[in-house]
Amino acid sequence: MVQRDNVTDVDITIRFKHGACTVFLFVDPMSTFADVSSELLEVLQERYPEGIPSTPTPASAQPDDDDAKGPATALPDDASQIAYALPKSATDPTQGWKPLKVGSSDTVVSKGVKNGAMVAFAFKDEEGEVDFEVHFPTYDDEVEEEM
Repeated sequence: MVQRDNVTDVDITIRFKHGACTVFLFVDPMSTFADVSSELLEVLQERYPEGIPSTPTPASAQPDDDDAKGPATALPDDASQIAYALPKSATDPTQGWKPLKVGSSDTVVSKGVKNGAMVAFAFKDEEGEVDFEVHFPTYDDEVEEEM
């Protein structure tokens, strides 16, 4: 597994979310988004070599059923294809995401990302468009899974 050699006291944890997946990373607040993207892509390639599993479609689908999930989201070859967004509402992330416009020299702290923050990520398509899809399980999902 990908691991940084030394985690320091100033490092913050960030919850990177895509679909139903969450990746926790320790990040130096002064790291550029280019460095963060490289580390995130490295972790994703190790954990999901076939791509990030998509969110199960219908709640009635069985978890072992291969048809219950759509095709995996392919990982990009280049970390610069990763885009980020912050929740529109810090208290209710289901309200959607505000894309972060990050340049090569933008740091995590310069964009207001704090310790424990939830950050959505997505991959740019050929036209550079991005769709931030994050799935949050609901109580109804859990009840239907138990049945």
